[in-house]
Amino acid sequence: MGRRTGSGTTQRNGRFLTMSARALPAPMLGTVLTVADVGTVVGAGRPVVVLESMKMQHDVICGCAVTVVEVLVAPGDTVKEGQSLVMIEEVAQSETAPDVAPETSQRLDLEEVVARRRLGSDQARAETTTRRHAGGRRTARENVADLIDPGSLVEYGPLVLAAQRRRRSLDDLIARTQSDGLVAGLASVNGDTFDGRASRVAVMSYDYAVMAGTQGQQNHRKKDRMFDVVERLGVPLIFFAEGGGGRPGDTDGLGVSGLDCWAFHDFARLSGRVPLIGITGGYCFAGNAAILGCCDVVIACEGSNIGMGGPAMIEGGGLGVHRPEEIGPLAVQTANGVVDLVARDDADAVRLAKKYLSYFQGRITHVDFDDQSLLRHLVPENRVKSYDVRVVIEGLFDRDSVLELRSAFGIGMVTALARVDGRPVGVIANNPRHLGGAIDSDGADKAARFLQLCDAHGLPVITLVDTPGMMVGPDVEATALVRHCSRLFVIGVNIEVPMITVVLRKSYGLGAQAMMGGSTKAPLACVAWPTGEFGGMGLEGAVRLGYRRELEAIDDPVEREATYQAMVARMYDHGKALSVAGHFEIDDVIDPAETRAWLRAILDSAPTSDRTTRRRIVDTW
Repeated sequence: MGRRTGSGTTQRNGRFLTMSARALPAPMLGTVLTVADVGTVVGAGRPVVVLESMKMQHDVICGCAVTVVEVLVAPGDTVKEGQSLVMIEEVAQSETAPDVAPETSQRLDLEEVVARRRLGSDQARAETTTRRHAGGRRTARENVADLIDPGSLVEYGPLVLAAQRRRRSLDDLIARTQSDGLVAGLASVNGDTFDGRASRVAVMSYDYAVMAGTQGQQNHRKKDRMFDVVERLGVPLIFFAEGGGGRPGDTDGLGVSGLDCWAFHDFARLSGRVPLIGITGGYCFAGNAAILGCCDVVIACEGSNIGMGGPAMIEGGGLGVHRPEEIGPLAVQTANGVVDLVARDDADAVRLAKKYLSYFQGRITHVDFDDQSLLRHLVPENRVKSYDVRVVIEGLFDRDSVLELRSAFGIGMVTALARVDGRPVGVIANNPRHLGGAIDSDGADKAARFLQLCDAHGLPVITLVDTPGMMVGPDVEATALVRHCSRLFVIGVNIEVPMITVVLRKSYGLGAQAMMGGSTKAPLACVAWPTGEFGGMGLEGAVRLGYRRELEAIDDPVEREATYQAMVARMYDHGKALSVAGHFEIDDVIDPAETRAWLRAILDSAPTSDRTTRRRIVDTW
C-alpha cells in the first residue's frame, strides 16, 4: 500500500507517483506476454501490455498517449480480469511520441490471394481467350461483365479447382481449372432502371475454356451452393449453360456413379419460385442441356447445338457416329419449341436476357405508346380478310416493349411479354394467318405453358381473341389434340393473376372459351372491338350443319348459295358483338382506341400478386 506525502504525491514501493497516475486493468483472464518498461511513452492505440488468452494474443491499449510510471506484473504472470497491470500517466500533447507511419507494402497473405485470383482471369489465359475470340465468341467472364452492372459482382467459389489432384499437379490445376469451369455469384442487372433489391440477381456461367464447360464434382457443389442461395434470397437466376455435360475425368471423390449429386434436384425446385433464364451458344449437351431445359426461357445464339446427348454418348450407345453440328441444330430447336429467343451472337443474347429479366423486375416510369386511333383500322371490315395480329400487339402496348417468345413454334398462337404504362404483362393472341386462328396442339401447349409462366411470377395476362375454335380433323386428332387443348382449359381456369380479354374478331366455340379462362365471364373484363363476332361454332359451319336439309332441297346452285349467304348474314347479325353485349354475355363493345383505358382500369385496380404465398411450377414444355 502506498502512503500520502505532503507534496501531492504518493509513495509506493519506494517510488513517488503523482496523483494523476492511474492503473491500467487487465480486460480478461490471461498470461502476460510483454509489458512496456517504466518510463516508456506509449502512443495512443499502441499496446502497453500484451496478454495471451485461449491461444490468442490481445493488446491492452489506451486511447491517448501515456507514460509507464510503474510496472505491476511480469511476463509469464497469470492475471485476472480487472487486475492492475501497470500505472500510467497521460502525456501532454507536446510530449507525445511521434506516430509511426503505417505500412504501405501489401501483405504477403493478401498478395497470395490476389495472385491466385489473377490466374483465373482471361488475361492469364491468353491462348484460350484468343481462340474463343477467333471463333466469334466471348469468354464466360466477358459475358457476365456485359450482363451485370459494373462492379456489382460478388463471386462465389472463384478459387475452386477441379477434383483431379490424383492425376494432375496442383500448379497445373491452378493454371488450368480455376473456378472448376463455373463462374457464379450475385450481382445487379438493369440497375439503371430498377434500383435496390429489384435489380439483384444470381449469375452463373459454365466456362468453355475450362475443360469444355463440363460439370465436375466441384462444379456441381458450386451449383448446389448457388441454387440454395437463390432459393433463400428469392432472386432471379441467369445461367449461361454452354458446355459438354458431365465430366468423367475427376479422381478425388469417393463415389461411383455420381447420381447422388443434388444439382438437378435443387435447380428443378427453383421452377416457379424465381425467374430462370437460360442462355447458350455453341455446344450444349447432356447435363448442361438439362439445366438449360429447366429454365423458364431459353435464349440461343445462332450456330448453337442443343442435345440431351453429345457425340460421345450417341456413339457409346451404339447409335452411330455424328458430328456435334448434326445434333440439335438451332433450326430444329426453334421449330420444335425448345428455344424461345434466337440471338445473333453473345452480345445480343445478353441484350435479350436483360430485356426478358426486366419484365420480372417491376414497373418502369418512362413510357410512350403509338397513336391509339390507328388501332381502328388494323382489323379489316371484311370479316374473312386476314391481317397481322402482331401489328395489333405492337400498336396496343407501350412502344418497344413487346418481346415475343417461341415465335417459330405453335405459330397459330402468339405469346409475348409487353407493358401497359410501364406495367409488365403477358399477352396471348390467336394468329389468323395460320389455320384462321384455330387452336392446334402446339398452339395450345404454347399458350398453356405461357399462362403458367405468368401465373408463377405474377404477371397479369391479356388475351386477344380471334379464333374459329379448336382445330378439327383426323390429322390434328392424331396429335393428341383432346389432351393438349384440354390443358389450356385446366391451366387457364386455375391461374390466379388477373386476366383481361379483348375479342378482336372471331370468338367461336371451345377455342374462344379456352382463350378466356373458360367463359366470357371468367376474365376480370371481356370486351370486344366492333369487328367481334360470337357463336358456339363458326357461322359458315353452323349454317351448313344446322340447315343442311333446307340447303340440299334447293336444286338451283345459284339460289342455294344465295340462301346460304343470307343465312350466314342473319347469324352474323345475331352473333355480332353489339348483339352479344346487348344480352350481357360480354362487358362492352369498345372503340379500339379505348382499349388501353380498359387495360389500365383493371390493372390499376387489381392487387399485386404475392408469389411468396403460393407455389407454382412452370412446365418445361
